[in-house]
Formats: sequence, structure tokens, C-alpha cells
Amino acid sequence: MSKVLIADPINDSGVQKLTDNGHQVDIKVGLPHEELIKIIDKYDALIVRSETKVTSEILASGHHLQVVGRAGVGVDNIDLDAATSHGIAVVNAPSGNTIAAAEHAVALILALARNIPQADASIRDGKWKRSEFMGVELKDKIFGIIGLGKVGSEVVRRLKAFQPNILAYDPYIPLEFARSLGVELVDMERLITESDFISIHTPLTASTSQLIGEEQFKKLKQGVRIINAARGGLVNEVLLNDALNSGLVSGAAFDVFESEPPPSDLPLLKNNKVIFTPHLGASTVEAQIAVAVEIAEEVCAVLSGGAARYTVNVPTVPAEVREALGEYIPVASTMGKIAMQLAEGQLESVSLRVYGSIAELDTTLLVSAVIAGILDTTLGTRVNLVNAPRLAKERGLEVSEIKAAEPDSQYSNLVGVEVRTSTGTVFLAGSSFGASVHLLRLNDFFLDMQPQTSYMLFMSHRDQPGMIGKVGTIAGTHDLNIAFMEVGRSGPRGAATMVVGFDDPLSDSQLEEIRGIAGVEWAKVVKL
Repeated sequence: MSKVLIADPINDSGVQKLTDNGHQVDIKVGLPHEELIKIIDKYDALIVRSETKVTSEILASGHHLQVVGRAGVGVDNIDLDAATSHGIAVVNAPSGNTIAAAEHAVALILALARNIPQADASIRDGKWKRSEFMGVELKDKIFGIIGLGKVGSEVVRRLKAFQPNILAYDPYIPLEFARSLGVELVDMERLITESDFISIHTPLTASTSQLIGEEQFKKLKQGVRIINAARGGLVNEVLLNDALNSGLVSGAAFDVFESEPPPSDLPLLKNNKVIFTPHLGASTVEAQIAVAVEIAEEVCAVLSGGAARYTVNVPTVPAEVREALGEYIPVASTMGKIAMQLAEGQLESVSLRVYGSIAELDTTLLVSAVIAGILDTTLGTRVNLVNAPRLAKERGLEVSEIKAAEPDSQYSNLVGVEVRTSTGTVFLAGSSFGASVHLLRLNDFFLDMQPQTSYMLFMSHRDQPGMIGKVGTIAGTHDLNIAFMEVGRSGPRGAATMVVGFDDPLSDSQLEEIRGIAGVEWAKVVKL
């Protein structure tokens, strides 16, 4: 049973999902930074929203942490570099609040175009001054959408009903996708110089911080309106206030701030040309339920050893590819872990071999899984999909790939790992059946067993009467409980291999007894 700490409020549906999966959940909201550092070592998973800052100090103290979940999209409150260094997965919930965020952005656009909050305040003040709140129509206006991800594309779909002309800037979006949305992809300079409305929908990163800053303000179209319902810090708040006062910018609508809550003396707060909401983009009943359930599912996936759909700090592959490869990731890791323990001598090369329909996919995740399995047996630190590529690069380890879309003669999908050393080669291959790892080949021998115990004896020997009994006798003499036994052979009385699973560890002397059996070529213990 894993322990999960929820440090920021999430909907009860997410908590229920975690407990239904057998995890112990502690909810401790609003913990001071120092207190979180003190207690984090008790937990396998941490779930936050935007309030808690997950610093390098917290991550370094979480010796059992496997995953940090962000109940939302942005992860700028989590030190990704530190998490990756410590082998801690960072997952988010990018789709749960997509519709809520898009609808809120459109609401801000409409409120800004028609001065709705200002008009409401005037009425409540006992005034009736219609001429002061003259608005503009969206039809035929030029809209600049920065970022065509999940939220940005949904904003576009909703804006299309108002018949504007839409320009978009997103260097990571294919031209065909933009065309399917009916928008024109342009560079940043053209967008900011031609747009009547600019709506921002990008994450906050080193490259997007101050996305609309000093150089961009010099090029803005006169009278532009700016909407930021993405992340604070994407627009320079000081320069925006100056541009509003000068008339360069007609109005703005902000749901986010560089510092939240914003300081009371922020000049922008006193500017009546701006509409503010307190980070309400995801604040719908439906979104809160969806985000909580989604982040709980992501955390459960990591804790179970599977592949989460939205892991931020692992090799980036499409969600559908990650889902298709999910059950084969533990296969690749297990094959690598066993192969490395069976190999002797100086490591020279590692090769991943993928057969069947999965060979047509991007197998980057399988490469990382193989590396994780191999390095996990040799390093004294946690190795997983998150930090495996970095650790491999530091050690100059490269994994080559061989793919064959044609299925193996016996199995539709097969994952093989070849480890070549200065003394020889070890090859293992396996697959997944019913979400369980099956070892199907060891060098030239075919077998079918599940590596499901902590201690496994691998041995090569002559196929001869009494071999199984002799191993069993030694086990019984030393009170070693056998969990399973699997034999593969080339033919009667020829070369054979045997895998025996034990519930108990074998001592060096017990292993030597087995190696002393007549006909045994070699025997090694593998620990999972």
C-alpha cells in the first residue's frame, strides 16, 4: 500500500479514486514549506495544485517519492529539473479543465468587448450612462491566438461562431492542424502587429516568460485588447499598465498574475480598463471533478508501475502511443534487469529488439525502460523512466534499436533485450499477457514464465534425469521454498535451461551447492 499526501484541495472524487485503488491518503492542506520538508519522506506520492511550491529541497527530502501530481495543467510550481534528477515522475491533468478554461477565456473576451463588469458596477452605483460603455463587435475583427494546444484550440472553435479572422502563433503545431481549425499560422511579429484582440494560451516556461514584453509592446497594433487566462508572467504587467494609460492598449482581461494573489499596491489593479478574475479558469464543478479524477488516475498509474498518460518529465510521445506501449514498458524494464544480472564482463553494447505491431510506434519509452532496468542493477540510486536517459548519457550508454513490424512466429508482440559484454552475449525476450510480464526466451531456449518472485535461480545444464530433483533436494535441505520452476531445452538429453523462483534468498554457499551438481554449466541468482 502506497501513501499519498494531498497538499492542496482537490475534489473528493479524486480522493475516492486513490483509496479505491488501495492507497492510503493523507490530506494536509496549507502546510508551511519547512513542515512539508519534514514529513515528505513518509510518502510515495504528492498531489498539489498551484498553491504549494514543490522545491528542490522538498524533492530531495522525499526519498520514497515516486510521483508528484499537479491537479491542473501548469507545472511551473514544481522544480522539474530536481524531480528528474531524483527519478521522480511529474504528472499533470491537462484535459480535465480544458473546456472550463476555454469557456472562461471566451467569457473574458466578451466581457472585455462589451465592458460588462464596468457597466454592472455603474448600475450598482446608481448611474445610467450608456454612452460610457460603447463596445465593439467580434465579427470581422482580427484575433491573435498565441498557443494552439488543448485550451487554445477550444477557444478557436468557440470564437468561430462570432465570425472573426483568426491568426495563430504556435511553433509546435503542424500546418495541417491549424488549417483544420480554420486559422492562419503566422509568426509572432505579424500576430502582435495586426491583431485587434490577443488571447494567450501557453504554459509559463523560460522561453515564454514575458512573452509580451518590452519589444512586443513597441509593435502592438493601436487599440489592441489583451486577454491572459493562461499563466501569470506571460505579459509584463508594468508595461501593460503604461500601455493602457497611453491608449496603445484599449483594454485587458486577466485571470492570472505574476504573483498570486497580486500585491495590493500593483498599479494595474487600479486601472479601470482591466477586467480581473482570481484564477478562475478551472473553477467549474465539472472541471474540479474531472481534474481530481484525472490526476488520481495518473498517480495510480505511476504507483502501479505502469505508464501515466501525462508524465511531464519523460520522453514526449503522443498519449495514444504511450497507452499502446504501456503494458510493454515493464516487459522491457524486466528483460533489461534480468539480462544485466546474467551478463558477465565489461558492458559493451545494449540492443532493444521489438517485433510486431508495436514496432511501428515510437519506442522511445521502451528504450528508457530498458536503460532503467539495466542501470537499476548497477547504481545505488533510483532509476526509472524519468531519469534513465540522463543517467545513460552521463555513462555513455547507448541503446540501439532493431524493429520488425512482422510478428514473431509465436507471439504478436515481442520485446527483446540483448546485452553484449567482453565475455559474451545474453538475450532475453518477453511479452505481456493479461498485463503480466512473461519471459519467453533466454538465449536460444524458449520457455514461458512470469518473473514474479524476488529471487530467481537461472541455470544452464544438460537435460538429464534427476536434475529437477537434485535442485529440489538442495532447496528442501536448506528450507528454501520454491514458488515455481520452468524448464526450456533444445531436445532430449541436450542443452537445457532452468528458472526456479524462490520465496527466500539463496546464500553463496547454497548457490555453490547447486553449481556443483553434475551437468550444471552455470547458475546465477537474479533479484528483482
